[in-house]
Amino acid sequence: MTTTPGDLRAARTRTRLRRALFEECAERPLAEVTIAALVRRAGVGRATFYVHYADLEALAVDACADVVRDAVDALHAWRGTPDPAAPPPALLGFLAGLAPHAGLYRALLRPGGGGPLGLVLHEDLRARSFHERSLAGAPEPELIASAVAATFAGVLADWLHGLVEGDSDLIAHQIWRLLVTLHRTPLR
Repeated sequence: MTTTPGDLRAARTRTRLRRALFEECAERPLAEVTIAALVRRAGVGRATFYVHYADLEALAVDACADVVRDAVDALHAWRGTPDPAAPPPALLGFLAGLAPHAGLYRALLRPGGGGPLGLVLHEDLRARSFHERSLAGAPEPELIASAVAATFAGVLADWLHGLVEGDSDLIAHQIWRLLVTLHRTPLR
């Protein structure tokens, strides 16, 4: 696949907008960020913003898409038989690394796992869990994939919102035990 200069320019513009969003959100909540301030910080015009994103929420979800990929990868970063007492190091690192942009994630991931980022997280995690469970020939891949996605998104969101207490290490261990239990529980 080849890229055209326009593709590279568009990618650079989206990168600048995402970086500007993170910088703005480091200073104020997402609800207080304006498109005017964002485009000024990014050094692009307002019309350019709208060429790439329908609104501020679309930019925010795109900017946080890496978090979703990281979460999905962290939960699947193990091989062999999972030990419920030892979460994958990637999961520990993922949760510990959320702090710098926690306010932005809270704005997009509502309690219970809803919100625009929660929907993306649930969809991606469910698809990955279903795929891996199906490949392994494990029973009830649809049901378990849905349960894994809902459990992780819900606990993560509730923890970010302060509804579940504990530091990132404790939460990683608790989430991991829950997910391993879901995978191991006989359904019949």
